[in-house]
Amino acid sequence: MTNYYWIVAQHSGKVIEVEGGSMNSCAKIIQYRKKSADDPSVDTQLWFFNGGLITNKKSGLVFDVYQEKIQNGTQIIQHGNNYEPTAHQEWDYNHEDNTITLRSNRNFVLDVKQKRMIWFPSSYRIGHQKFTLQKWNDTSGVENVGRLVTNIMADNKFLPKLLQNLLEILNDDEYYDVTIEVGNDPYVKIFRAHMVILNYRSPCLRGILSSNKKKNDGTLTHISLSDILPNILPETFEIILRYIYGGKLSLKECDTSDIIKLLISAKELNLQELVTHIQSFLVENRVNWMEQNIDLIYQTSFENENDSFLCLQKYCNDLISQDPVKILKSQSFESISENLLVSIIQKDNLQMSEIEIWEHVLKWGLAKNPELPKSDPTNYSKEDFNSLKNNLKKFIPYIRFHNLTSKEFLSRVFPYKKVLPKELYVDLLKEYLDNDNKTSSKSNPRIVKEINSKNPDSKIITFKHSETISKWIKRVEIDDELPNSFEFKLLFRGSRDGFYPEKFHEICDNQSYTVTVAKVEGSNEILGGFNSFAWKSNNIYGASGDNFIFSFNNINRNENYILSRIMDKKHATNNKYYCGPSFGNGDLIICGFDLQTLCNYSYNSKNSYEKLIRETEGTFSVEEYEVFRVMFKFKGQ
Repeated sequence: MTNYYWIVAQHSGKVIEVEGGSMNSCAKIIQYRKKSADDPSVDTQLWFFNGGLITNKKSGLVFDVYQEKIQNGTQIIQHGNNYEPTAHQEWDYNHEDNTITLRSNRNFVLDVKQKRMIWFPSSYRIGHQKFTLQKWNDTSGVENVGRLVTNIMADNKFLPKLLQNLLEILNDDEYYDVTIEVGNDPYVKIFRAHMVILNYRSPCLRGILSSNKKKNDGTLTHISLSDILPNILPETFEIILRYIYGGKLSLKECDTSDIIKLLISAKELNLQELVTHIQSFLVENRVNWMEQNIDLIYQTSFENENDSFLCLQKYCNDLISQDPVKILKSQSFESISENLLVSIIQKDNLQMSEIEIWEHVLKWGLAKNPELPKSDPTNYSKEDFNSLKNNLKKFIPYIRFHNLTSKEFLSRVFPYKKVLPKELYVDLLKEYLDNDNKTSSKSNPRIVKEINSKNPDSKIITFKHSETISKWIKRVEIDDELPNSFEFKLLFRGSRDGFYPEKFHEICDNQSYTVTVAKVEGSNEILGGFNSFAWKSNNIYGASGDNFIFSFNNINRNENYILSRIMDKKHATNNKYYCGPSFGNGDLIICGFDLQTLCNYSYNSKNSYEKLIRETEGTFSVEEYEVFRVMFKFKGQ
């Protein structure tokens, strides 16, 4: 007989149910008042614990983390189960502290949000993360919770011991039956392992073992992995071996470059579950590092038309589409790969003038020929031009030379005419020497967004404020003219979208180059900050050397301002899921959420930035706040 249970939220007395009694996958899990045991619709509130799965009586669907996003603030839904262990569908009830914990990552628990929704944050063991189980038709379930949980979860409580024993087997020096040699001279290491575990955990190792059949003479099977997969390092293989045996992997303390090596090794060993997990971790937790090392990520994800790294490929394509200029103007631009640069300049919506694109391509080509003078091609030999031409030949078809002015062509392209194909060069000469011979139809213009400096769509700041902030971003003196026109595009407004932190993250996460402004309640103060990197809700600090916070003390003018630039670059932003825009280590927090008092607050102090932007440290209230995406464009384009 199947036993079904109400899952009761201790702090409210309400029970977990499927919203609206839905039978559909992806329906939300919420808390609601408890129905009587004989209510015809009670089935939507009853749950069956089957191993790690929590199954709804009415729908037959199971608890699931929405979109497999194992991160703070994710909604819990019901979803189908394929009868295979899944990291986002397996849970454990802890009868000692009454929490329901994700089995694959015990730092995450069920939580009640906004008094109704069930969500998925890091564990704080606070009131709205505690639940008790009451058996259907058993109103005395509270007194029997300990016994009920023991019965329900009996098959699960032995799992930690099993995993511990499997890891102990890995270290066993008596019963192993295969040795694996990993690494290259002079750093080689021999690992002991067990064929039966390797066979079932790694398709790649299964194939290697099948061609190294164990002999009947008592000798051990030996695999020289360095001959087959020479790029796998001993320290990386040791981590993978522990994952294979014990299903354990912690990436939080790992250097990102080591995580990339681990990802590549997992792919070579055909551990797709691990490959998927590592990609998700990188995208959710190491986005700043990946933006700064986009070429490495691009080469890794697209190498050999690899379809194992689809998550990273999507990340690269999104970054190239949304902000290609950031890559072209990065310090590491000259070292990016040929394929990455081609993928950027062939885009129709690249927000740069054609002459800028040519100059970046030329700069890249000259960097590949360091012996050539970068500013004087008149001294180039025929061999010098041939070498440069060979480096630039893949880019030439994507540069729209016909869109250049005659002045641009003469001063910046003509000196390098020998790198152009002869037919193209003749066409360009005809066009620029004969006004009646226009071939510009051969080059469609790029789709450039019309950006005019104008009053922002704001209830807080004026054009003058936005101009001053733009000058701070570009590090232009206040009295000097900006070389760019700019636009403040409104993303978020508290009075329109809601002051809840989750609404800020829903709208602004993954948005870079943003300015936050807030109006302090009961005063003329305007506070704010600029974040050059994307906002996240991964509960870790974001790094940037360009961020700043500021204050204006007059609502209509930008007089009496304070500009405070980042000092501690590693703590430029704090991407807490339960806070709105948060700069530094408490330097400026807009609409945070106190997990103890369950109240909203804003706060300022001096820790990570140069100056205190208010007269005093401490909490304050905001009557409005807004977040803008800042876009720049060279004037005249």
